[in-house]
Amino acid sequence: MPLQLVTPPAEEPVSMLEAKLHLRVDFADDDALITALISAARQAAETLTGRQIITARWKMVLDSFPGPSLMGVPNGEVFSLPGHAILLPKCPVQSVVSIGYLDMASVLQTMPATDYTVESACEPARITPVFGRIWPICLPQIGAVSVTFDAGYGDAASVPEGIKIWIKLRVGSLYAHREEVALINRGKIEPLPFIDGLLDPFKVVTA
Repeated sequence: MPLQLVTPPAEEPVSMLEAKLHLRVDFADDDALITALISAARQAAETLTGRQIITARWKMVLDSFPGPSLMGVPNGEVFSLPGHAILLPKCPVQSVVSIGYLDMASVLQTMPATDYTVESACEPARITPVFGRIWPICLPQIGAVSVTFDAGYGDAASVPEGIKIWIKLRVGSLYAHREEVALINRGKIEPLPFIDGLLDPFKVVTA
């Protein structure tokens, strides 16, 4: 599903000071390297969890609105993923900024916010037309629909500690082993099994 980063995060979830304290580094020579490693570790955590950690703005591009255009929730179901719902692939969603589409005259239109509803308590978040409305008729052309939304926990202070600890541990591994492989004279390296488990509570289940 095509995603475009519109506004990148304003900061990293782990600061340079936090990372250097974890690494026990008290000199400035490797500051640029550590900065790059923090960013790489944060992106790895986002890939593994399906989350946006620090708030950023994304644009999701679709070829059409999902169908069929049913209204309401199926009778008797306390929770559903209706076939006409748009699922936002980054969590947690803070807000939907706009839904744009090309009409049959190839003119870009913006769907009124009063015509759709966003349910962000579940993950992934869902968007459907409000009761009594259907998705607009859009041009049958690739990239005809776009959804712009903000996702993330907020600033660094709002990020769960489990994610921040994982990032610091990954930065430590990347800093200590700067090549693709590590040669050890006294036995082989075994990963600690609980490390990636730190991210398990934050993984978004989509199936």
